[in-house]
Amino acid sequence: MASVEFTLRPSTVAFAFRGYNVTNLGRSHEMLSHSEYGPLVREVLVEVSRASSDILSREIDLVRRVNDCTETSLSTFADSIALIMAMEMAQMRILSEQLGMETAKALFSFGYSLGEISALVFGKVFELHDALRIPLSMAEDCAALAHDVRMGVVFTRGPLLDVALVEKTCQEINLRGEGVIAVSSILAPNSVLVLGQKETVSTFRKMIQEATEGAVYVRKNQHRWPPLHTPILWEKCIPNRAGKLLHRLPCQLQSPQPMVVSLVTGKASYSGTNTRDLLNQWSDHPQRLWDAIYETLARGVETVVHVGPAPNLIPATFRRLGDNITAQLSRRNFTGLGMRAISGVARRPWLASMLPSNVALLRAPYVEHVILEDWLLERGPQAALPEAALGEAANVGTEFPASR
Repeated sequence: MASVEFTLRPSTVAFAFRGYNVTNLGRSHEMLSHSEYGPLVREVLVEVSRASSDILSREIDLVRRVNDCTETSLSTFADSIALIMAMEMAQMRILSEQLGMETAKALFSFGYSLGEISALVFGKVFELHDALRIPLSMAEDCAALAHDVRMGVVFTRGPLLDVALVEKTCQEINLRGEGVIAVSSILAPNSVLVLGQKETVSTFRKMIQEATEGAVYVRKNQHRWPPLHTPILWEKCIPNRAGKLLHRLPCQLQSPQPMVVSLVTGKASYSGTNTRDLLNQWSDHPQRLWDAIYETLARGVETVVHVGPAPNLIPATFRRLGDNITAQLSRRNFTGLGMRAISGVARRPWLASMLPSNVALLRAPYVEHVILEDWLLERGPQAALPEAALGEAANVGTEFPASR
């Protein structure tokens, strides 16, 4: 099969892998039914189904689920994990094996939550069937813990959020012994996600608004969530049990290729010998998404390719940031100078070093974004990646302040 001409330099591309959400099918049925991609997609779904069935000692049939368009739910959390990772790997294999893209030459990759494990598989640190073992072995207990866990989106309308105050408020609530609440993700300088048991999110909202005189808002999500990336997992000893499994999990003792920016640290921290330690922290440490967003801009990425079925959170975060930067520059009358010229300083290290450390944020409006499954399904015979193909994405926060 002739490979599609990939007009962008792989060395300026970053791949972003999505994590678990309340919906996870995306356009997987179309991918499986596709005359060109379908056989490879089926091959990966069968491979992951067999590996997952072996790990869970029950039948997992992802081909049937995708064929029937049966969406996953919290009660099928393990199926969600298997489906997401399978489709992420299928999409990446289509790029490399069928369309001839040298994906290994990408600048780096990163992933939100489960997506970080997919990024490590893509980086040749783990084989897919081995990488599945950790999240799938803990899936049943994670789902069980979700029975009384709610999410709160904590944000301000402009000023920086005092994350230290958020964490202190969570700990004050935890000391009451009426449930555990903790930060699960740092989305932006003015927005974090908290996950809390029982009525702790409501209690948190009351306390934080009193402490900040109404300057901090909390939006309570209606769904139940597995409490990944929080110490709620300690209740079933999940981090320790995962650590024990990691000791004997087959792993390449080398850095990922391409490198992986970890959301545990917000940096390209995987050295080859610390993979098990970082993955163990991954289970109960907050996701530092904002740090990964900034790394993407600071390292000169020109295109972010969003991998997986219907990716949402990472594209939405980039989109809001780009919109906010554009609005901020417009309000300050920089448009006469040329916003592209302003953003260009981030590509000149000698000049950027003399300017404020957050100068890379000015690049946000000019980074292109591609939803990979959309591009694969909509491309023509000689298609090139489209400009800024983000589409509609859900809002989980509000306006970003123009600072890191």
